[in-house]
Amino acid sequence: PCAAYCDRQYGVGGYFVGVPVVLGGRGVERVVEIELTPEEKQAFEKSVIAVKELVAAMAKLT
Repeated sequence: PCAAYCDRQYGVGGYFVGVPVVLGGRGVERVVEIELTPEEKQAFEKSVIAVKELVAAMAKLT
């Protein structure tokens, strides 16, 4: 896993989140979408919410 920008992968758009990726010599080549179990999906969504909350908190500081 790597923190990578998601455009539409895993239903996330516009955020850097931890997802499986293919890394190349120039960095992330692509995000690999795998099927998640319900428990994994719930944990992933919780992680995305935490990222969104952190971004919102940082925006208030500027």
